[in-house]
Amino acid sequence: MADKDTGSSGGPGTTSPFTDVPIEIKVSVGHARPKIRDLLALTHESVLALDRKLEDPVELFVGDRLIARGELQELDGDEAGQLAVRLTEVVETPASG
Repeated sequence: MADKDTGSSGGPGTTSPFTDVPIEIKVSVGHARPKIRDLLALTHESVLALDRKLEDPVELFVGDRLIARGELQELDGDEAGQLAVRLTEVVETPASG
């Protein structure tokens, strides 16, 4: 039985059944470490301070792996008000093998 080319070489123009599989990217804007008593005291319109400033880059993760950094933006036109991320850095990943 002949092996079917699955595009595992990853070269340009190759096709793979995996290219259409959606993945989830999480965007992290910062972290907070409140004490439990402070967490329990949160109410509507409470403000929870994060460890980042507004102008600091956000981080993009797939699973627990950092893949990029960027800036939050608001889209215009038909998608006005929609949040987006403009990438400013793509994190190099070490070759597996």
